[in-house]
Amino acid sequence: MILIGQYDSPFVRRVGIALRLYGLSFEHRPWSSFGEADKIRPFNPLTRVPTLVLDDGEALLDSHIILDYLDSLVPAEKALFPRSEPARHKALRVAALATGLGDKAVSLFYERRLHEVTSDVWTARCRTQIGAVLEVLEKERAARPGTYWFGSMIGHADIALACVLRFIGEVHRDHVDMAPYPTLRAQAATCEALPAFQEISQPFLPPA
Repeated sequence: MILIGQYDSPFVRRVGIALRLYGLSFEHRPWSSFGEADKIRPFNPLTRVPTLVLDDGEALLDSHIILDYLDSLVPAEKALFPRSEPARHKALRVAALATGLGDKAVSLFYERRLHEVTSDVWTARCRTQIGAVLEVLEKERAARPGTYWFGSMIGHADIALACVLRFIGEVHRDHVDMAPYPTLRAQAATCEALPAFQEISQPFLPPA
């Protein structure tokens, strides 16, 4: 398998970390969706990352779809999303909130990066959404015991949250105050200390 995209993207990084945790071998091609779109296009006409090229040449798009596929390659007890309800939809919900948070953080970055005059309305909307999600996740995580969100085993919800908080910390340090969310910061630090997180890592590189 080939994973396309740079690890400063929280979405690419969550896939790379999952591949490591599963022990699945892959080739990493750290192509930028901006500067190297022509390289990505033959595999993904949207020129978006992450893109995972399977051994038969078929390419999977979107981090959630990719992770759902990877989960199917391992025994149920090793899958990072639960396979039975109600645990499955609960984990999917948290992961969706975390990746939605990432979407808003990325949107806020590009609003500031690509436009000489930014939209105050759009910027305020993104910041409000980011703050609202952080508040919900902080409250819910603080009410749960255990090393990870759903017990003693790491899952995709933990991975997504840690990757997104790393992105926010690097990109929006001066715009998003993380002080009110100590439980989330502690959860992310636990994840970032793991070997897979330390290996699958890259400082943020703003697109040219």
